[in-house]
Amino acid sequence: MTTTPHPLVTRARQLADDLLAPNAETVDQSEVPAGHIAAIKRSGLLGIGAPEEFGGAAAPASVVRQTAEVLSGACCSTWFVQTQHHTPVATLVKGAPPVRERLLGPMARGELLSGVAYAHLRAYPRTPVRVVRERGGWRFDGTVPWYTGWGLNDVMLLAGVTDSGEALFAFTEAREQPGLRASPPMRLAALTAARTVSLELDGLWLAEEAVTLRTPFEQWAAEDRPKTVTASPAVFGVTEAALGLLDDDTAGPLRTRLAEIRDRAYTLADEAGPNEHLDERLALRLRSYEVMRAATTAAVVSGGGRSMALTSKAQRLAREAMFLLVQGQTAESRRAHLGVLAS
Repeated sequence: MTTTPHPLVTRARQLADDLLAPNAETVDQSEVPAGHIAAIKRSGLLGIGAPEEFGGAAAPASVVRQTAEVLSGACCSTWFVQTQHHTPVATLVKGAPPVRERLLGPMARGELLSGVAYAHLRAYPRTPVRVVRERGGWRFDGTVPWYTGWGLNDVMLLAGVTDSGEALFAFTEAREQPGLRASPPMRLAALTAARTVSLELDGLWLAEEAVTLRTPFEQWAAEDRPKTVTASPAVFGVTEAALGLLDDDTAGPLRTRLAEIRDRAYTLADEAGPNEHLDERLALRLRSYEVMRAATTAAVVSGGGRSMALTSKAQRLAREAMFLLVQGQTAESRRAHLGVLAS
């Protein structure tokens, strides 16, 4: 029996086939165009997990994963810019009412695109961004090492650690303003097109009404951990794109391994509790890396000398795979990955 794809999966595939994939090599050597962002905003994909009452689609996790695979396999840079948006949406759903009522609707409807500035929290007990009470609001000081989508995002979700050990999240406009200064966009081995900068915070003041979440750091870290040990749909998307460049004899065994890993990883994501099977989830994440590495390396080998050209799809996928090896990396996942590589 044939299952009709969810409308958002169909929309993602159309966007990938008509716009993202045909332009991926050009984007890779420049930057994600405003036209790509406008198309993402129109598509409804930015509200994929948002509640229907705010204009979102409230799609199941399986649909969210499918669209991520499609977009990442077509143009990983564009996928990476838009994927930042979904954490702020999820945070708003559970967050404080004033900022939720102001931003969740526009973000769910694709009127606003949000970035994130919170990965530095995973460096705790180091606190790259500190937050203190000031004038009835909050003052942010420090450095956000990585911020993606600068010049493309409308708003950002910014986080820091308070003196009392809380993780505090607040929204602000994604632009230079008093107390917030961005570096020039970084030149990176992969995904330079996603316009990643560092942010210097020197007395950035945000009102109490901008705060969406305050929670003990330990509680936030416990809720964050499953995200950093779960296999990424983008890994599967880039791997599938690389397999598409190979002959059946080479791709077949890798595709079988990929399907086995994906099926188990997604089963755990759907059926296990948030903090269950974390060791197995991390093991599956590392196995997905190995298949991705094999598939993208095979694509480069298959392309021969042509793979050295910057216009080569195989080379782009191999560099995107390198990026995905460290995206969302923590000390725990790094140790585990190095252990697997050493063995």
